[in-house]
Amino acid sequence: MGLTRVPVALAVALAPSSGGKVVRSLRARRGLLERIAAQAKRVRDARRPLVWLHAPSVGEGLQARPVAHALREAHPDWQIAYTFFSPSAERFAASVGADITDYLPFDTAANADALLDALRPAVLVFAKLDVWPTLVARAARRGIPVVMISATLSARSGRRGWWSRQLLHDAYAALSAVGAIDATNAARLIALGARPDAVSLTGDTRFDQVAARAHGDAVRAPAAVDALAALASTRPTVVAGSTWPADEAVLFAAWRLVLATRAITPTSRPRLLIAPHEPTPDHCAPIVAWAAHERLTLVRLSDLASGGDAANADVVLVDRVGVLGDLYALASVAYIGGGFHRAGLHSVIEAAAFGVPALFGPQHTMSREAGLLIAAEGAHAVDHANDLAARVTHWLTDAPSRQWAGEAARALVAGECGATARSVELIERAMTR
Repeated sequence: MGLTRVPVALAVALAPSSGGKVVRSLRARRGLLERIAAQAKRVRDARRPLVWLHAPSVGEGLQARPVAHALREAHPDWQIAYTFFSPSAERFAASVGADITDYLPFDTAANADALLDALRPAVLVFAKLDVWPTLVARAARRGIPVVMISATLSARSGRRGWWSRQLLHDAYAALSAVGAIDATNAARLIALGARPDAVSLTGDTRFDQVAARAHGDAVRAPAAVDALAALASTRPTVVAGSTWPADEAVLFAAWRLVLATRAITPTSRPRLLIAPHEPTPDHCAPIVAWAAHERLTLVRLSDLASGGDAANADVVLVDRVGVLGDLYALASVAYIGGGFHRAGLHSVIEAAAFGVPALFGPQHTMSREAGLLIAAEGAHAVDHANDLAARVTHWLTDAPSRQWAGEAARALVAGECGATARSVELIERAMTR
């Protein structure tokens, strides 16, 4: 047992029963290889090809899931395994519909060999960027093609540093096929080690997923269907999604200015649907206190079953996860959280798919989609509360301008669709070489 493996094994064994995300990640890996082996023994049919998809967290999972569903439809005789790294993806993983699902063990040769023995994949597929050098090397040694889909590498990624390039170069060079989201990212991936002849442009599969939801082609969870019905209103609606306290400080100051604007009349008074990124009691309490201080009526999404009046409430607090993507269907204008938070902007394309113009804070430079929407004039970045209030008021009171911006956003999403089919084709080609 190597020096690297000893501390990792000890950390997994000694992880306490409670703690943050890191502790949860360690604790979840106790008995992991045995769990996966048991799943494989129960359902794995060696006569059927298996596609192993890995997506470290929810964001990458949103890129892997449409591919998993498309593969299932195109090849019902194939099997699918799905692994993830972060505890935040544990609940999401069930929506992928894989035959075998669990965490990915840490990147040691013994772990990689144990998984490859249990799963016997025909192909290993990484979503977005995250590759595990040892796993890639062990798969390549067995002649298993390794593919990357919706591949992206931001200009500010730490992987572009000298040390990271030395560590990861061989893993990227071993990839059989890389489907990059655009030419700029393709060039960065080649600089990181991917072979030019293995790289093609396939796009970002998330656009297909959000477009399907907006068009009504995706199956909505019962909770989302109930929420949409309960939240319907004739009032102009601003949906603020995935907000952090730093976003809310700016948003709440702007909201007071919006409501005080002369152009906002009693009959056009907007309501605010706010969905915090983490709707914990500690996060929700200040929102409730703010509404009370401003004398705004507030109802929680969780209160609707007991008769809460969301249609007439000034503020609706979405204190449940898993419904935000559908709630943009109710929006006149969207505010996307993260732009005033150090973690950066959350996804902007859900609102765009519904033809809703979006606003967000200045920390959006790591988001390709935000830049595309700004260029298309389907979104604007704001730097402070006054700017946000002015933009919200303009779109709420100028219907033609709002509709034009919304259609520009919708057209951008439509133009980016098709990545799922191209990614499936990439995987199929890799399996037949």
